[in-house]
Amino acid sequence: QVQLVESGGGLVQAGDSLRLSCAASGRTFGLYAMGWFRQAPGKEREFVASISRSAITYYADSVKGRFTISRDNAKNTMYLQMNSLKPEDTAVYYCAAEDRSGRWGTPPRVLNGYPYWGQGTQVTVSS
Repeated sequence: QVQLVESGGGLVQAGDSLRLSCAASGRTFGLYAMGWFRQAPGKEREFVASISRSAITYYADSVKGRFTISRDNAKNTMYLQMNSLKPEDTAVYYCAAEDRSGRWGTPPRVLNGYPYWGQGTQVTVSS
């Protein structure tokens, strides 16, 4: 089993930065891609960014140039550096991981590509 725990969320003002962390534990040796999704109240969960084991990255158009996804495989930890935050970034941010794509695979950008999920961390951006 794999457990994922997000941290780093909070309340910030527009233009500020936050760094989210996702710590993986359990059977982490089999993990390949990891990703971030977010869900605002009343809206569906949406893709934010993903990163493969070999550091291939994808970003949603809405966050390109502002967010940076990274990972430290030795620490089994993934990060999301969020800069120039906007009120529309307000959401619960979820960490996700999968064990199917392989070391050289691309990181999924869809919800069903990830069988493991954290419980989320709230990010609120005020204007």
